[in-house]
Amino acid sequence: MRVLCSSVLAMEAVVVLLATSLATSSGSVSNTALAWTLGLLLVLLLALAPATLRFRRGLTVGWILQLLVMASAIVVGWAMLVIGGIFVVLWWLAIQNGSRVDRLRAEAAATEAEPPSSAAP
Repeated sequence: MRVLCSSVLAMEAVVVLLATSLATSSGSVSNTALAWTLGLLLVLLLALAPATLRFRRGLTVGWILQLLVMASAIVVGWAMLVIGGIFVVLWWLAIQNGSRVDRLRAEAAATEAEPPSSAAP
């Protein structure tokens, strides 16, 4: 699960950086310094968040970051709301599929750890 969730957060950091650059260069924000500050802060948080995924609270941190990306639509515009929604879906899928893969790996490891049953002739 950590690999999938880390991938989503990394992709999201790149997209937020590009969206911040686009929003400030196109003139869609009135205060470019504020937009860059908030955008780079969000990128930094997204880049550091995968380190928290080894703990249970890491998923909560990820969900909070998803909400922050959605909230960035206040500064950047409605397009960030759409992008944030896409990443919310990707985050949820990463958690669901990652958990399923982890469970299957644990079952396979448990099966391999069991001694083979020997049939007496």
